[in-house]
Amino acid sequence: MSRRTLPWMPVFLWVMWLLLNNSASAGQLLVGGILAFSIPAATSVMRPLKAKPRRAIAALGLLAHVAVDVIRSNIAVARIALGFAGHEVVAGFIRVPLDMRDPHGLAMLSCILTATPGSVWTDLSEDNTLTLHVLDVQDEETWVRLIKDRYERPLMEIFE
Repeated sequence: MSRRTLPWMPVFLWVMWLLLNNSASAGQLLVGGILAFSIPAATSVMRPLKAKPRRAIAALGLLAHVAVDVIRSNIAVARIALGFAGHEVVAGFIRVPLDMRDPHGLAMLSCILTATPGSVWTDLSEDNTLTLHVLDVQDEETWVRLIKDRYERPLMEIFE
């Protein structure tokens, strides 16, 4: 950890340690602090490529989109599971050609898509084509546009 960077990860880990232990006793503060600051420092050499996110406003907008999409997707999956889909449900794989190359942006995209109920990131080919399994594929082109416009474009603004 360089002197110029803020220790956000250790502070986050320390707070999580205290919350998970439900205690802010001196012992928990000490052990949590030692672990939270020593583990990231010791493992930083294992991470060859550092993330350099930019445009915090784009990140906030993306977070809002993801939150709304996760809620909508939960409702849609619940309707399908309960038999109230209103149409024939067709699961399938779709392929999305990606323009993004940054590994951190791709990792975030995989987390977003896999965390959204009803979709799972299954593969990223060498030609940068994402294969995604979708619980209810009604219109493949709509899915491609949604992923590219709603997720990939903001992630490229943030990471590239």
